[in-house]
Amino acid sequence: MIESNPPLLHHYGTLVRNPSNLVQVDQQRHIGGLVPAEECQLPLIDLHGLKSPDTRESLECSRAICRASSEWGFFQVLNHGISPELLQSMRREQLKLFAAPFERKATCGLLNNSYRWGTPTATRPTQYSWSEAFHIPVTKISEEACYGEDFGSLRGVMEEFAAAMSNLAKLLAGILANNLGHRKESLEDICDLSTCFLRLNRYPACPISPEMFGLVPHTDSDFLTILCQDQVGGLQLMKDSKWVAVKPNPEALIVNIGDLFQAWSNDVYKSVEHKVMANEKMERYSIAYFMCPSYDSLIGSCGSSSGSSTTSPESSSVYRKFTFREYRNQIQQDVQKLGHKVGLPRFLLQ
Repeated sequence: MIESNPPLLHHYGTLVRNPSNLVQVDQQRHIGGLVPAEECQLPLIDLHGLKSPDTRESLECSRAICRASSEWGFFQVLNHGISPELLQSMRREQLKLFAAPFERKATCGLLNNSYRWGTPTATRPTQYSWSEAFHIPVTKISEEACYGEDFGSLRGVMEEFAAAMSNLAKLLAGILANNLGHRKESLEDICDLSTCFLRLNRYPACPISPEMFGLVPHTDSDFLTILCQDQVGGLQLMKDSKWVAVKPNPEALIVNIGDLFQAWSNDVYKSVEHKVMANEKMERYSIAYFMCPSYDSLIGSCGSSSGSSTTSPESSSVYRKFTFREYRNQIQQDVQKLGHKVGLPRFLLQ
């Protein structure tokens, strides 16, 4: 039988068998979720309100988006403009892609040679992610060479899906920018399709769950992330200094603020730590769209506007100015030296 799963258990076992990591294994069992996280209902926002002829209803919808971005850093959206048919088509193609033999996924250059699995940089169990993914630049999606002979139908579906996610990201980012007293075009000038990504995730069933991360705790290194997930569950986020589990909603997409939006908003919007817990019996699928700036765009705290519905009068910047390239390079350096990302604290002025 041809194996489609990556050798996650073998790789993880190598980390566990290292005597210096025995304490880390015990620690992971505690962190990983042996104590079930409390389930939460993320703020749920119906985007149909943005099209309402009633100005008050439209304004309240925008305020709800900004409030959730400030208080939670996460929210769900309904009537988001991406059809159920397109979501179903994308899911079918995703299942077909990940069912391919592991060796083919790993060596045949599929989707711009973007296949990854586990955590190659992990030196201890708490840094390991029980997952596989394709992380493809949006600008590469249309290239026929990315798909090979068996995945030609994926190309058209991914192009349509990425365009729809991009439009939704621009809509939401424009609302959030306007709330800070800026034109929506101010973010469009910074963000560049050439550095936006689409990530197709699969979290195989894990025989050593619930002590295993499907994706280790982290924040997103972008402006805005939009997530389409199945109904298996496993996503958790940090709220009020504790982990809470996100209840899946089959009709909603999940939106979360990234590090760069937190910096650009001067901490008005929050990039919140989140993780995925592996499931012992069921595999999980998700697709994430990452809205990113061009590598040389300068990310500086824009300050807050006294006219904003969620901000206080203009204050001094929290972070020094930096480029997306500089931010990515710093993350890579920290991962190599420390084994984990540090992120925004590296760029604090005080």
